[in-house]
Amino acid sequence: MRTNPHATDAASHAMPGLLRQRLRLAVWATGRLLPALLPPLLFIPFVLAPPLNHDVAAVLSFSERWFAGERMYVDLIDVNPPLIYVLNLIPAALEAATGLDGVRCLQLCVVALGLLAWGLALRVRVRASEGLAERAFLDVLPGLFLFGAGYDFGQREHLMAVAALPYVLAAAARQRGRRPRLDVAVAALAAVGFALKPHFLAVPALIELAVLAGRGLAGRRHAVRAVLHDPVPWTMAVVWAAYLLSLPLLFPDYLNVVVPLVWDYYLDLGETTMWSVLLKPRMATVVCLLAPMVWITVRFRLQAEQGLPRMLCLAALGALASAVAQHKGWSYHIVPIELFTCALGAVLTARWLDGLRVVSDRMRAARIAAVLGGLFQLYAISNGELPWNQLTYAQSDVAGLTRLLQQEAEGERVLVLSPGISPVFPALNYAHARLTLRTMNMWLLEGAYRECLPDGRRYREVWEMGRPEFFVYRTVAEDFARAPPAVVVVDTSPGIPWCGEEFDFIAYFTRHQLFAQVWSHYQQAAQWGRYRVFTRKDE
Repeated sequence: MRTNPHATDAASHAMPGLLRQRLRLAVWATGRLLPALLPPLLFIPFVLAPPLNHDVAAVLSFSERWFAGERMYVDLIDVNPPLIYVLNLIPAALEAATGLDGVRCLQLCVVALGLLAWGLALRVRVRASEGLAERAFLDVLPGLFLFGAGYDFGQREHLMAVAALPYVLAAAARQRGRRPRLDVAVAALAAVGFALKPHFLAVPALIELAVLAGRGLAGRRHAVRAVLHDPVPWTMAVVWAAYLLSLPLLFPDYLNVVVPLVWDYYLDLGETTMWSVLLKPRMATVVCLLAPMVWITVRFRLQAEQGLPRMLCLAALGALASAVAQHKGWSYHIVPIELFTCALGAVLTARWLDGLRVVSDRMRAARIAAVLGGLFQLYAISNGELPWNQLTYAQSDVAGLTRLLQQEAEGERVLVLSPGISPVFPALNYAHARLTLRTMNMWLLEGAYRECLPDGRRYREVWEMGRPEFFVYRTVAEDFARAPPAVVVVDTSPGIPWCGEEFDFIAYFTRHQLFAQVWSHYQQAAQWGRYRVFTRKDE
C-alpha cells in the first residue's frame, strides 16, 4: 500500500502546531481559573512541611523495612491490613532507586494520586449540565480534597476520599443513565481506596443502592439491564475479590497471627461508645453541619439534576458510618466526613447562585469558586491541626526528638520502647533511623496489662503470660541480643495503668537473661522530655 509523502509531511508539521495550540488553551484555562485554584495552592507549603503525620510515617517505615527484606506479618507485626503497606512499597522503591528522602517520596506519591484523581474527575463529569459557578468549583474540588486534609495528609481515610471523588462524580451521571468516560479506571481507583479499610465499604454500598434505585424508576427490566452492562460495580467487585484472595495466598500470617491479636487486644484500645464518638467536638461539629444539608438534599430528591448533591450526601453519610463503626473518634476518621460535607455545602451554594443567575461570566464564576474554596479550607483550618503544627514545629516534641536522634542515631538501628507512635514517628524517619522492634510500639503490652494483677505484682512470670505477651517478651529480648542496636529509646510514660508502682520497660525486659546481658553494655547518653536515650558503652 502506497502512502503520500506530502500528506505525511503535512501531518508531521501539523502535530507540533496542534500541541502548541492545546498548550496555549490549557495555560489560558488555568489562568482563568487561577482565583479558584488559590485555596488549594496556598495549602501546599504547609502540607509538605514537617511534621509528617505520625501514623503515615510509621506505615512508611514498615514498608521500607519490608522492601529491605524483612517479612511482613512475621518480622513486622501491625494491625493494618496489607494493602496500605503494598502501596507504600512504591515510595520505598522510589527512595531506593533515586536516593531521595523517604518522606519526600511518599508525599510525591500522594500528590501523584491526587493529580490522577483530579484528571479523572475532570473527565467523568457532564459539564454541559453544570452552571458556571458549579463548574468552576468542581474544577478545583479535587485539589481541595488533596490538600484539605491538613495534618492527616496521607492517612488511609484521606487516600480513600481522594480516590473516591471521581467515583462519586461519575455516580451522578450513572444514575441518570449515562456512562461516564474512563469509568473502568474510575472504578478501579475507587475500589483500591475503599479496600484500604473494610469500614470504607459503607460509601460504595450507599451510592450503588442509590444508583440502582434511580435506575429502578425507569422499570425493573431496564434496571437489571443497566446493572449488567455497567462496568463500575463489576470492576470494583473484581478488585475486592482479588484482594481477598490474596490474603490467604500472600499474607497467611495476617489472618493466622495478626487478626487474633487485633480481636483480643487492639479493638479495646481507645474504644468508645457510638454516642461518645458522635459527641467528640470535631465529630459533633461536622454532624451539625451535615444534618441540614441532608434535609436539603432529601427535599429535592425527585429532581434529576440533584444527582450530584445526593451522591455527595451519601458519601458523607457512608464516611460517617465508617467513623462510628471504628469506635475511636480519632481525627483522621473524621476527615472524609468533613471533605464530603464541605463539598456538598459548596455545590448546593454554587447551584443556588447559578439558579439566581447572578453568575454572568467565567471570571465571576472563578471568583465565586475561590470564595467557596476559601470557606472549605477555612473549615479545615478551624477544625484541624494545620498550619499550627507546621508553624510551631521547631518547638515541638517531634523536632526535639528528631534533633536528638540525628545526633545520636543518624542512619542507625534503634530500639524504641514506647506505647505511642508520636513523636517517635516521624522523628525516626527524619533521622533516617531504622526501628528494630517488630511492632510499631508496645501496644501488645498495653493490652496485656489493661488491669492490675490480682496479687499486687507488677509483672507476670513467664509461665503466666499469654501468647501475645510472651511473643513480645521473647522477640524483643532475642532480637536485642542477636543484633544490638546502636541506640535504645525508652519512654518513661508507659501508657499502662499504675498498679502500686510504674510499669518500667527496662525492669520488665531485663528479667530475660539475654536482654539483661546485652543491656549491661548500654548507658544513658541523653534525655528529651519523657524519652531517655541509651547508647553502647564501647562506642
